[in-house]
Amino acid sequence: MADHFFKTVSYDVEGMSCTNCALGIQRSLEKEGFHNVNVDFSSGEVQLEVADEARLPLAIKRIEDLGYKVKDRTDGEDDKKKGGLAPIEKKFWFTAVFTVPLILSMFIPVDFLHNDLFQLALTIPVFAVGFWHFGRSAWFSLRSGVTNMDVLIFLGSTAAFIYSLIGTVYGLGHDYMFYETSASIISIVLLGNMLEHRSVKKTTSAIDDLARLQKNTARRITTEIYEGQESVEEVDAALVEEGERVLVNSGDKIPIDGEIYWGSGSVDESIISGEGIPVEKKKGDKVVGGTILVSGTLKVQATATGKDTVLSQIIELVRKAQKDKPKLQNLADKISRIFVPVVVSLALITIAYWFFGTDLPFRDSLMRGVAVLVIACPCALGLAIPTAVTVGMGRSAKTGILIKGGTSIDKFASIDTIVFDKTGTLTTGKFRITNVRSFTRTEEEVRAILYNMEKHSSHPIAQAITQHFKGAGEMSFESVEEQKGLGIEAVDSSGNQFIAGSFNVAAHLTTDDSHNIYLLMNDELIGWVDIADDVKPGAAEAISFLKKKGLKTVLLSGDRHSRCEEIAAEVGIEEVYSQQLPDQKLEIIEKLSASGKVGMVGDGINDAPALAKAYVGISMSDATQVAVKSAEVILLKGDLSLLAKAYGLTRTTLRTVKENLFWAFFYNVAAIPLAMIGLLTPIVAAFAMAASDIIVVGNSLRLKRRKLR
Repeated sequence: MADHFFKTVSYDVEGMSCTNCALGIQRSLEKEGFHNVNVDFSSGEVQLEVADEARLPLAIKRIEDLGYKVKDRTDGEDDKKKGGLAPIEKKFWFTAVFTVPLILSMFIPVDFLHNDLFQLALTIPVFAVGFWHFGRSAWFSLRSGVTNMDVLIFLGSTAAFIYSLIGTVYGLGHDYMFYETSASIISIVLLGNMLEHRSVKKTTSAIDDLARLQKNTARRITTEIYEGQESVEEVDAALVEEGERVLVNSGDKIPIDGEIYWGSGSVDESIISGEGIPVEKKKGDKVVGGTILVSGTLKVQATATGKDTVLSQIIELVRKAQKDKPKLQNLADKISRIFVPVVVSLALITIAYWFFGTDLPFRDSLMRGVAVLVIACPCALGLAIPTAVTVGMGRSAKTGILIKGGTSIDKFASIDTIVFDKTGTLTTGKFRITNVRSFTRTEEEVRAILYNMEKHSSHPIAQAITQHFKGAGEMSFESVEEQKGLGIEAVDSSGNQFIAGSFNVAAHLTTDDSHNIYLLMNDELIGWVDIADDVKPGAAEAISFLKKKGLKTVLLSGDRHSRCEEIAAEVGIEEVYSQQLPDQKLEIIEKLSASGKVGMVGDGINDAPALAKAYVGISMSDATQVAVKSAEVILLKGDLSLLAKAYGLTRTTLRTVKENLFWAFFYNVAAIPLAMIGLLTPIVAAFAMAASDIIVVGNSLRLKRRKLR
């Protein structure tokens, strides 16, 4: 069945605590035939594709059969408003009340604290919570075929409790009392889960921060039918439809994407561009929903609302990006799948070795096995990558950089060649008409022909021409067709054929290639236009930064050779390919890709084929829908300084991922042998396991302010 018949559905799921929980849900849903299942335990979101919506209740049932709760999204919003303790926090504080006296018994010589019945009474409530919390999760994970960390915690705490209970029932004495061990394992791991829950919420704050920028209400302008007078009513921004008009006053967030038809003002667009200096806006300019009108008053006609606005698309892109896994995640997932069975085997081997192979009593042998179970929980391993990627994506989005996920981080950080388009990338794209020359036709005719042809194109040069030649006179054409990389072809009602384009369209008529636009009528050169385009501020600095990082820089453009060489010399690029058509650009990208990994920086519109062909496509466009969809990395507002930041951020994020993996692996590799030889008690192991989670998440949170390299 074709992909367009599939519907994407998302659920908020409560109860996931590690990567293996997510893997269990994913495997269960895939077995039922659901497509593109993506489970993110850090955000608690499950996304899947389904052809028949009637099967959605089955998806919910399978998730809940595994011991998790599927929450209604409106309920989730209500919970956020209500605040209060999360379920994991309630469980920890409940168990802590009973566990503290048991831990004190290890240090305070008070008789009643050491009474086995008193300790049993304190342990039962804690064990009941642990049995329900960890036991259910462990059982359902075994049913799904992907064992999670809760299997280890459940086995460890249960072994200590049952051993102690047998000692109490048969009056075997103090040597059989390990109630504090069972309760401490449960409470300490719940403490770790609680701290992890709070920390992970911080790593996933980027989407919440962006969502808060969306305006909830709008002042909609309506016109009375009879009086013709305007009236303003405050409505939910979601109710504003495309084409309707809204009033925006000083200090307001702009509720929709639109075009100003009245008024002027200064707009803070930092959420889109990362640039804090307000931008002056006037009639005819476009504004983006979520930006702030610092001063002035505007009347705006909506061009996009709701999910179609730029900010909504950015939020959705960031959400998808945070789910995308870098290559290293595949390694972590594979290790997590086999880790729990291996650890259980090591724990059994430890118990057997010390009890049967030495003179160590069974109680001590058992405690060493329990320590192995607890210390080896792979939580840190599961947190290592998603938390770092989530923080990195959030930081990049707030800076004005959109990176489409962990895969793009891997790819961008590993490129060795970066190719730049010229127009709108290295140059401002704000063209100035410097000279117009006509032959066989008057200059007024040339201006009118060009104006009426170029207004059918969205290319920056075409926009400059239509702006400059505005008012030159109207002409009608039977057909107008734009050919990317060549120009525009038009036919009038008399059958006259007009072509406006680069030197390539006139090369058979003249050898003078020093002009920007050549105009042909019936294969006769009737005029040309000279255009100036300035280099962007900071372009040379960005190129210099990339070269210092060892990247090879290349200029690839359809413009004439002399102009390309001039721009390349100004910004510091040594390798230049000029006068290239779109298909020739693809050939150049293929040629460069044969010897390395190539990043292509373009405007996201005319360079879409080259962006797709490159190892990494990087768009320098303004925040348009085309730009958001055309590349893997989008630098909003075309600020070249963001290119250096994007490269540094991907490298720093990848380095943070590797650091997290090192600490996660190092912790388990070093700790398991210590537990096996008896140097770690179960309680110390539980503290160490919780600490390892916090270290990994804390290192990821450092990425919010870490210096980029």
